[in-house]
Amino acid sequence: MLRRMMIPAAYSFLDTSTGGAGRTAGRETRARRRVAWPTTAGWSLLVLGLHAGALAVWFDAPLPPQPLPMTPFSARLISPQPTPETSPEPPVETAQPPQPPQTVEPPAPEPPAPPSAPVALTPNATLPPPKPQPAPARPKPQAKPKPQPRTPPKPRPLPSAAQSAPVAQAAAAPQRSEADEPVQAVRFDAAYLRNPAPPYPVASRRAGEAGRVLLSVRVSAAGLAEAVSVMRSSGYPRLDESALSTVRRWRFVPANRGGQAVAASVIVPINFKLEQNR
Repeated sequence: MLRRMMIPAAYSFLDTSTGGAGRTAGRETRARRRVAWPTTAGWSLLVLGLHAGALAVWFDAPLPPQPLPMTPFSARLISPQPTPETSPEPPVETAQPPQPPQTVEPPAPEPPAPPSAPVALTPNATLPPPKPQPAPARPKPQAKPKPQPRTPPKPRPLPSAAQSAPVAQAAAAPQRSEADEPVQAVRFDAAYLRNPAPPYPVASRRAGEAGRVLLSVRVSAAGLAEAVSVMRSSGYPRLDESALSTVRRWRFVPANRGGQAVAASVIVPINFKLEQNR
């Protein structure tokens, strides 16, 4: 159809260059072109519509499934290597500990045979007659020893009163000095000792704990506390422990007997009293 439209146009171009015959042919060609133009436009629209429909159908059609990409891989077979045969290790001789010597127990003594029960004599049983014993020989009379005269012991001389008095006084003197000598008690309140008072625990103060502790202290001759124990508790362990730890560091005036310091015990009272705010 397009070829038919283009050929008359070419001829009309050639005819226009000639004279009047060309003009007549050109008019006919124009008339044909006017008649054929609507038909050509309709066909063109129809073709365009068909192409558009085909394109729409082609775009709407589902795409065929694409094959998955193949990933090449290679496998390598490894032959197992022969394992070397291990020879068994020689047995290691372990030193056995020496066995303790076996003690041979002496055989147990055999129990003594039970004494034979006495044979009960029945009235019908008869005893063998006793054997006659020889008569004992009479002892020969011995001569009586003559009594010897006894000598009376010599009387010892009695000590004089002047000699016995000093001996008795010397024996009684040490007994009097040990028993009758007064003992000065241990002191812990001397100002020069500077013994600190036990601190009042903060937790006990907040809890309102108060009381009196009696401590038994064993004081050495050097004035040190050898042993400290609670004789009577205050009822609160914190107060008792505070008193114990403080008194263990105190210094004391030791007991004195006859001008010599001796070890002795003393009871130390410690009072924990809360001060009331006025």
